[in-house]
Formats: sequence, structure tokens, C-alpha cells
Amino acid sequence: MFVALATSLSGYSQQPAQSIEKKIDDLLSRMSLEEKVGQMAQFTLDVLGKGGGLYASDEPFELDSGMMDVVFSKYKVGSILNTSNNRARTTEVWENIIKAIQQRAIKETGIPVLYGIDSNHGTTYTAGGTLFPQEIGMAATFNPQLVEKGSQISAYETRASNIPWTFNPTMDLGRDARWSRQWESYGEDAYLNATMAVASVRGFQGENRNSVGKDQIAACIKHYMDYGVPVSGKDRTPAVISESDLREKFFEPFRASIVDGGALSLMVNSGIINGVSTHTDYRLITEWIKRDLGFDGVIVTDWADVQNLLSRDHVADNYRDAIRLAINAGIDMVMEPYNLKFCDELVALVKSGEVKQTRIDDAVRRILRMKYRLGLFDRPYWSRNEYPDFGSKAHEAAAKAAADESITLLKNSDNILPLRQGARILVAGPNGNSMRTLDGAWSYSWQGEKTEEFAQQYNTIFEALQNIFGANNVKYEAGVTYKMNGQYFEENPPEIEKAVAAASDVDYVVLCVGENSYCETPGNLDELTLSENQTALAKALYKTGKPVILVLNEGRPRLIRTIEPDAKAIVQIYLPGNYGGDALADVLAGNVNPSGKLPYTYPKFEQSLITYDHKPSQNLAEKMGGAYDYGARTDVQYPFGFGLSYTTFEYSNLTVDKKEFLPSDILTVTVEVKNTGKVAGKEAVVLFSSDLVASITPDVRRLRAFQKVNLQPGEQKTIILKVAADDLAFVNPEGKWTLEAGDFRFWVGNLTYNVTCTQTKLWDTPNR
Repeated sequence: MFVALATSLSGYSQQPAQSIEKKIDDLLSRMSLEEKVGQMAQFTLDVLGKGGGLYASDEPFELDSGMMDVVFSKYKVGSILNTSNNRARTTEVWENIIKAIQQRAIKETGIPVLYGIDSNHGTTYTAGGTLFPQEIGMAATFNPQLVEKGSQISAYETRASNIPWTFNPTMDLGRDARWSRQWESYGEDAYLNATMAVASVRGFQGENRNSVGKDQIAACIKHYMDYGVPVSGKDRTPAVISESDLREKFFEPFRASIVDGGALSLMVNSGIINGVSTHTDYRLITEWIKRDLGFDGVIVTDWADVQNLLSRDHVADNYRDAIRLAINAGIDMVMEPYNLKFCDELVALVKSGEVKQTRIDDAVRRILRMKYRLGLFDRPYWSRNEYPDFGSKAHEAAAKAAADESITLLKNSDNILPLRQGARILVAGPNGNSMRTLDGAWSYSWQGEKTEEFAQQYNTIFEALQNIFGANNVKYEAGVTYKMNGQYFEENPPEIEKAVAAASDVDYVVLCVGENSYCETPGNLDELTLSENQTALAKALYKTGKPVILVLNEGRPRLIRTIEPDAKAIVQIYLPGNYGGDALADVLAGNVNPSGKLPYTYPKFEQSLITYDHKPSQNLAEKMGGAYDYGARTDVQYPFGFGLSYTTFEYSNLTVDKKEFLPSDILTVTVEVKNTGKVAGKEAVVLFSSDLVASITPDVRRLRAFQKVNLQPGEQKTIILKVAADDLAFVNPEGKWTLEAGDFRFWVGNLTYNVTCTQTKLWDTPNR
């Protein structure tokens, strides 16, 4: 339950409109089996393109009339996704492509195509669109309003591209720093992810899920679920997780996205959970989502994951058997990007009785329902000219504001920041003069390698610093550079001596390190430590005696243990998007006071990965007494929720309206926050709770609420945070939600307040 959203969601209907259901009844009664199966198929755009075979197309892109015949005349396909040749297109090109596709599909079946795209941090595949910080940076803002605004803009600009459906937001918990997609998450905490997810879904879809407006699009929450905690740390590899954590933490963002956000679709995790391939998991797909939550939307596979049941997971004897397993588990639409045999095989499965007609009808009803909700039967395509604000100054300003609030100050020795005006600055490191590293992947192309081609009008860190401190005062000497035509981790032979020489006549060094862009399996790593070349560059620049400001531009926290002590300041910018360079320059100059907070625990050692909500025995402050002297200690570089400011904040008068409470109560937590510094600043007021004694070992702390507040120097505000008592419950080993009588502690800043639950409650239903 999200108490803060209860008012805004009042009257928000999850029920399908009866007028839509009548139209679906009529349409289903007139559809052949082949037409129904076609609606369940989704293929990539390159299949429809001229030249290059299935996997690529000629440039400029043109639709192939022969393949249009195959896809729409023969197979009656109901959905297309992706861009062609892995590159962004203009809104005009998108309009022409999708108009032609829709006209052909409607001519054959009378049913419009549902076109989907990965608008993951803005209009990923549309040239000239607005790119926001990646989700990990948006999480660092601790500001759901910025997330909702960003998704609204992304929806508008994706609609301007004639596309009504995005595969976003990503709800995987980023709890393993090794994982190559951590930056696509809202961090390690379930509540933070869920809160941001609800904001994002509402931004994408608007207020009425039964009638998504012309400026909105359908959201697709992904990847359901546990994708982000593979045992190996490698992408798309198995996860092992307890039933308690599965329900209590990993499921929660998906539940909230559907129940509180109203998400219209869901994408299934490519991996394996506790030995079960997720795409075959009837319990998780049909029981947990469709039955328990009453979800009436579309469940779609990830890329080629039905084929993977056969070729990778070895749970199917052949391709037809893989289709049977997935459809019977509850999959409604199969993202089978290239294999046109899918339709023939599914038709055969229905005729043989291995897949029931009722399962097909249920899937197709869901797909048609989403098409009606998106208004595609009335307007299957539209004019780009109806969207005059595409890439507007207002959209750019929103992206810049998000980047400003995402930047997280981790260290500021002797208050060296902000830098004085007129300072002479050397920008060094491989991330100092690159748009690709600021944007990350899902930027104009899947891996982000085409970013420089599309983003020349924006400022790199070097260019942004020149704009503020003066072109003559800021110079660039990388010292280390990426091999841009190689794998993300490959670097050119270093030229560290050049950077050291360039530092001789400057006042400060802004050293920009981190990672080149990557996504999914190509982003797997074998070592979490920052590269040897970048580490050597940092140590060499420290020896010059010039103060070094270390800028971390990375998708996951790379270990900096050996270079952290000598840095005078450390700034984490994550993957801040096209305005990240400008945002960083404003922070370093003091034009913007940093207010970001870490949405994950920054590890210090590769073998000591831990999350903030760990069990007490994972990090014992004191050893056990006596002859058997054991303990556990896990040092971290920076804790979850950490972030400095150019001002100081003082917390006082923490109170809770109920010293004793019942499970049905809403607890109102009040705290006063004062800006005790000399400059205005924003502070994320964060509320944690601790269950002091429980029947199963409780987590040491859990995030329960947060609010971003802006305070002028000397200003004090009273912050009110509400927590449903039910949210203090945990999931027991039998999968039952449990709130036990006993003591709880609330934490805000350095303040604590104890309360007592006077009654135990055990839920009979799987959800609270």
C-alpha cells in the first residue's frame, strides 16, 4: 500500500470498460484461429525491411512488399517492435513506416498493429528526442515528481514517433553491483523501486488506463522478476532466492506498478528462478499476476525467450514444445523477433489440443483490450505535426533539472567544492569528453555506440566546464581513452604522461572515470574494480600535488578503494543523459547545490557485496565473546541513501502520532528539518524502520517513506510522512504476510523513535 498515493489514486478504476469488452466479444466471434494466433505474434522491424536478410535492412530503410505479404497477409501478425538496423530514426521516418504498416495490417484483418519500442530513458530510438538520466540516476533524485514528468515527456515524444507502447519502466532490483543492467533499475530497495515505478507508469499512461490519451502511451513493466540478482552476476543467468524475499521484495515493485499504477503490460524475465525458467512458470505468471492481482493486461516475453527454452534452458524437446510451455504458463504475446514458424506451430498446438482454445481467446482478448485502450482502432497512425513540443526547450529543461538532482556528492574535503570562478582546470580521464559515456546504452542504439553521431549539439563535461569557467581556463588531456570500436571495457594504450604534464599549470584536475556504454550480456564483467589504466591515471595525477575532483560516470559502482583517499572530492553522476555535462558543470561551479542520494550501497571490496537491508549477522559490529570468537564485518565505500550537500541540515523533534498501534492503523511520522547552512538546498528526508524482534531474523533497516524538500538558509519545515502499519509486515517462510506484536524503531537522520504493535496479524491472502 502506498499511503502517499492514496489520495491521487482515489477513483482510479482498474476495471475494463464494458463498452470495450462488448467490442472485443464481437471481434473475437468473427476471428479465425489463424487470425487469433497472429495477434499473439510479435516480430522485429528488420523482418519487414528490404535487403540484408532477417537481421538487417538496407539504408535508407524501406519496407519490403513481399515480406509485408508474408507477415500480414499470411500470418496476420498483430505486433511489431524495435527499430531497423539498431539506429534512431526521425519522427518523419517513423510516421511513414508505421502508417504503411498499419494500413496493410488493417486491410488484411481490420485490426491495427501494436507497435512497441524501448523508450527507456527518453525517446531512445527517435533522433532529436529528449533523453533523461538513466533510471539509476532518476532514483538518486528521490523525487517521484521528476520521474513522472520524465515519463510524461517520453510518452509525448514516443507518440510523436507514431509509437504507442514502451517496454519501460524496468522494475528489477539493482542489488548486485556486478550485474550489467543495474543502471536500468531504480536501485536496490523495493520501496524506492515501487514508488518510482508507480510515478513512471502514471507519467506514461495518464489517469485513465481504459482510455489512454493521445499524448500518452502504454507502459510495460519489466523484467518479471528477479532478473537483477543472478548468482554469477552475469546477465540472463540463474537466480536463487528465498520465498520470503521473492514475495516481500522482488514482487513488490511489480505489484505496485499494476495495482497502484495501473500498468497495461508486463514483460517476463529472461532468466531462471530457483531452477524454473520464468517463461514457463505458471505460478508466477498466471497465479501471482493474473489471478491474485486481477491483472487484465498483456504479458509479453522478452527477446527470443521462447526459443531459449529449447536452445539454452533445455526444458523443451523442440520449438513447438517450447511454445506450448510458455503459452500454457500464461504468456499472451511472444516476442519472437525472427522466427515466422511461431504462428504455424501455435495453430498446430491448438488443433492438437495441447493448447486450449480458451487460453488463446484469453490472450487475444488482452491484446485487443490494450489496442482499444490505446485508441488504435480509431486512430492507428497520426501526424508528427500534432506534436509541436517534440524536443522542445521545456522538455530539455526538465531533463536538465532531473540531471541536476541526480548528481550525488560523495566527498568534499575542506569544502573544496564549489570551485572558484576563474579557476584553471584540467579535465582528464576517458569520460571527460564523451557524450556516449554520459548517455549510456539505449541511446540512439542498443549499446549506445552511435551516440556521438546523434548528440553533437549537447555538451560533454569538458565543453560544459569551458562554457562556465571560460574556454581559456579549461583544457582536456584524457590520459586514458576507450577503444570506441571495441568492447565496452577495451581501452587504447594509455598516455598518462600527457595528462600529468598538462596538470602543471592548472589549479584543479577534474578526473572523469568510469565505464563506456554497455547493455545486457555485452556488459558482463569479470572484475568490478575500476580499470588498471584509470586507476594508474588517478594515482599519477595525485602525485602532481594538484587537488583532484574525481567524477564517477558509471552504470554500476566500480571499486575505487585504492584511489578514494587521495581525491579531494568525489562526485557520482551515474549516466545522466544529454544534459549531464551541463548539470555537473553547474554543480562544480556552485550554480546547483547537489541533492542526490545513493540508491544502492557502494561496495568497497569485490567479495564484500551487501545491501543496506541485510540481516544483522551479515555485519556484526562486535564479535561473540568466549572461546568461540566469531563475527562478521562488511565495510562499504558509501551506504545506501548517502549524499552530501553544500549546506547542512539539522533534524529535530521526531514524533509518531501513535506510540502503540494496530495492524489497520496509519502511522503519521513528523520531523522538523532546518537548513543550517548559508546556501539554499534540497534534502531528501528518508524514513527507515527496524523490526526489533521477530520470529524470523528481521532486516536491520527498511526504507518506508521519503520526501524531497527545498529549504532556504535558516528555513525550517515540518515534514509529515505516513506509513501503513501493514507495510511493516514481513513474509514468513510459508509465503504468508505477517505483522507481529512487538517493538519497532523509526529512523530519520540521526533521530529514532520507538513504537509498539499490540496485535499480531497473519494474512490468508498472498497480498496485503
